[in-house]
Amino acid sequence: MSVGSPCTEMMVVSVAGEGEEVGVPHMVWPSMSPDLNPIEHVWDQLKQRLDDCTPPPRDLAELRVALVEEWNALPQNNIMRLVRSMRHRCQAVIAANGGNTCY
Repeated sequence: MSVGSPCTEMMVVSVAGEGEEVGVPHMVWPSMSPDLNPIEHVWDQLKQRLDDCTPPPRDLAELRVALVEEWNALPQNNIMRLVRSMRHRCQAVIAANGGNTCY
């Protein structure tokens, strides 16, 4: 990493309750970016599978069983596709300066 790159920039923060300032490495990163969080797509797939359950879970115990069954049944190729897309996701977010992307 070169000095001055976003990964090596420093910012001053206060330690909670102590009032003293310390240098903490600060990475510029879009906060809570769904483009950089492919697990959101997995949660969506899981929710869709649960919505399609017939009959739907009637109580918490049935919901827990259905969640485990559907989680285990998620196609691994979908998850691997999301993992392999991370390079392109990061490049798209960088190109968009942290703005919206096609992901």
